[in-house]
Amino acid sequence: MAKWGEGDPRWIVEERPDATNVNNWHWTEKNATPWSKERFQQLYKDFKIAKNELECTIESVEKCSGEATVNNRKGKLIFFYEWELVLKWQGCILNGSNTSHEGKITIPNLSEENDLDEVEITITIDKSNEESEILKQFMYNVGRDQIRQQLGVYIKELKEEYSKNLILPKKGETSVSKEETRESKVNFGYHTASADNTKVTSNGNGPVGCKLDVRTLKMVVEFQCNANDLYNALTKAEMIIAFTKAPAKVEAFKGGEFQLYGDNVHGKFEELVPEKKLLLSWRLKSWPSGHYSNVLIELEELQNCTQLKLEQSGIPAAEYETMKKNWYRYYWHSIKQTFGFGVPLADIL
Repeated sequence: MAKWGEGDPRWIVEERPDATNVNNWHWTEKNATPWSKERFQQLYKDFKIAKNELECTIESVEKCSGEATVNNRKGKLIFFYEWELVLKWQGCILNGSNTSHEGKITIPNLSEENDLDEVEITITIDKSNEESEILKQFMYNVGRDQIRQQLGVYIKELKEEYSKNLILPKKGETSVSKEETRESKVNFGYHTASADNTKVTSNGNGPVGCKLDVRTLKMVVEFQCNANDLYNALTKAEMIIAFTKAPAKVEAFKGGEFQLYGDNVHGKFEELVPEKKLLLSWRLKSWPSGHYSNVLIELEELQNCTQLKLEQSGIPAAEYETMKKNWYRYYWHSIKQTFGFGVPLADIL
């Protein structure tokens, strides 16, 4: 056994407040699940969202399924959390009929793998009518940012609460100051962020009522295949199932419908020109009821690749950055990986 100040620090016996776990070398873990469930209930109990004559209230957490743990390994904190939340909300239009309308808010994927602006939030209403659809769209445009703010509060407090006493001072060191803790880096699985620097998206000035702020996305991607193969990957059910790794319904003719990723993506084929062009009415299930974007995909076969140009108009502004990432992640990257369309043709031949 080495003396103090000599040898490999992993095996040095120090005088430590916990009398064990020298230099934080061993894995220690705290279960944050019970605290998290209670905190979600507090954050969303009677949580009001109001603007102009529209007033909505998240009444309670109807479902809270998942877990959260905090681990310390060699002096580094690692936070793991994965939650599915269903919130119950109600709202009314103050200058309207003053009738109360109820609905649900579903958050299926709150985890350390996703930034806050990537967390999916679905707004639904129990009974659809003119007033309830206005309230639903208000919650979509304005409410989701405030819901994300509360999620940011949870993540920040989780880090603060469960950082306490997990990293203990070594001999001769004093406890880490609050300011130093704020500046320390915390590892969140795939993401690294400052301990007090959780990304929260909030503008509070989103459109209200039936008006929807939309944007247009354009991108160009090259595939190492011919135009016919790429066209088939976008229209053949068996190829779509292969790269989405999920059941799909595909009716690749004018007026035909498609449903992908468990019906989270669906729409209609408006125009098809083999090897050249696809025009789609396209929407996410979480978008306001009845709202579709237009997706134009044009293919051009060049000398050593096929160039795909995409233009998608009518994207809800709050979804623009996520939509851009998802086209690359769930479509283009997945197609290249599944069919080898990212490999030079010469290598295939």
